[in-house]
Amino acid sequence: MKSETDYAAMVKGLLKAELKRRGLTYDELARRLTERGFPESPENIANKISRGKFTAVFFLQCLDAAGVRDLRITP
Repeated sequence: MKSETDYAAMVKGLLKAELKRRGLTYDELARRLTERGFPESPENIANKISRGKFTAVFFLQCLDAAGVRDLRITP
């Protein structure tokens, strides 16, 4: 049975992998989020992702800003 910590690590890894796949830095992600009306600093993004605890809304905003249209989740 997975713990909350396990799921936090999984969601953190999913987001980081999608950003890396697309060659996006936190600076670029911050710019894209801000353009969409969701201002975030690169530092704030780094802090949220490093903790692995952020809202589903933030997760989806990041995926959308990164251009992710399909996401495979393997528990």
